[in-house]
Amino acid sequence: MRTNADKINELLKVHQRDFYPLVKYKHKADFLPLDFTASNTQLTASLLIDTALFSKYIDETLAKANAKYGIGGYFEHRTVYARSPHFGIDESEARRLHLGLDIWAPQNTPVYNFMDAKVHSFGFNNNFGDYGATIILEYQLEGFTFYGLYGHLSLKDIEQMAEGQELIKGQVVGH
Repeated sequence: MRTNADKINELLKVHQRDFYPLVKYKHKADFLPLDFTASNTQLTASLLIDTALFSKYIDETLAKANAKYGIGGYFEHRTVYARSPHFGIDESEARRLHLGLDIWAPQNTPVYNFMDAKVHSFGFNNNFGDYGATIILEYQLEGFTFYGLYGHLSLKDIEQMAEGQELIKGQVVGH
């Protein structure tokens, strides 16, 4: 039996050519897939607990590949979440599954809305390893509703935000 999620995924694939890019880029080579799972042996415990060291690792990895953006994958079982007690310490209770797509970009990179939406909610998630300044947008596509979470934004991005505010396709969501 098909679920709403299956239908929404299908619609997203059908309409993907209509979407505005989330970030500006020139070539697909500007993106480098990043592996945040246990199979990436470079993700040591000392690297995971030090945000500055972790950021340096990502920046150096992108520079070596001559890539502008890093992409963290959907449905990964992420070792990187073990760095924060917010996601649970006990493996039987811990959240490790990543249910989104990450774009690692230089600070202050504009992030664009890929289609018309309205602001569902926003806030500041201040736990270690959490989303930081976050905006959740509500989308409608052929009668189906789904949501997009934009996290790790600047606090300035949520200062003038209002629930129900409409954002058009191509409008900057945050930085």
